[in-house]
Amino acid sequence: MPLDRQRYQGLAHFRYALRRFIAASERISGEAGVTSPQYQAMLAIGVAPAPLTMKDLAEELMLQPHAAVQMVDRLQKLELVERRASPSDGRSVLLALTPAGEDLVDTLAGHHLEEMLKHEPRMTQALQRLKKEGQLDPGPES
Repeated sequence: MPLDRQRYQGLAHFRYALRRFIAASERISGEAGVTSPQYQAMLAIGVAPAPLTMKDLAEELMLQPHAAVQMVDRLQKLELVERRASPSDGRSVLLALTPAGEDLVDTLAGHHLEEMLKHEPRMTQALQRLKKEGQLDPGPES
């Protein structure tokens, strides 16, 4: 079933706002000396309810395990993330933010929130247009 013009516009406006946010995120992170994916990794490590393993981080970021290892290596060189031996499983390594990593995430999160709120009206309008024009089954959460 093809979508009508209003739905296409809603999708286009949402994607535009999302691209604007991602571009801003890359700029904000870069100015702080990390990449946007590195910031995302630090955010995932910082908000996890329990210490993340490398496997958990790879799944969270939708990366292959070796790519997650390389990212953590770079973050560790920047002294933003540290590896800790798991007390319950000698084969597992747990990830944690260093104090410098916590400070950076806190700063970057504030800047990202400001940017997100700047784009919120366009995203909300686009989503409302999509919902108003007809209900789509969002399906299971991925």
